[in-house]
Amino acid sequence: QVQLVESGGGLVQAGGSLRLSCAASGIAFRFNAFGWYRQAPGKQRELVAGISAGDTIKYADFVKGRFTISRDNAKNTVYLQMSNLNPEDTAVYYCGGGATFLQIVTMGAARYWGQGTQVTVSS
Repeated sequence: QVQLVESGGGLVQAGGSLRLSCAASGIAFRFNAFGWYRQAPGKQRELVAGISAGDTIKYADFVKGRFTISRDNAKNTVYLQMSNLNPEDTAVYYCGGGATFLQIVTMGAARYWGQGTQVTVSS
């Protein structure tokens, strides 16, 4: 049974930082691409960043150098380091995996999803 478990969300002031983690189990982690997505109230889910098995990375344009995605194959964990947060970053952040890098970053077609972690940025 594949599980993706996000953690690290919370309430932060504008300009602050958070690091999200996505711990994976039941999946051949090192061979899979993963992505971080977010969904704000009333909006569609959108890609934040994706990382391939070979560490190819793609960021959404709105990231603008503020976020860094990384992976630790020894810990079966994907991270999203977020800095210089602003209220527009408020959303539920989801980890998705179990698909090709192309599927992750262009279609949001992850096979497996975590339960999401809330990020709230106050002004």
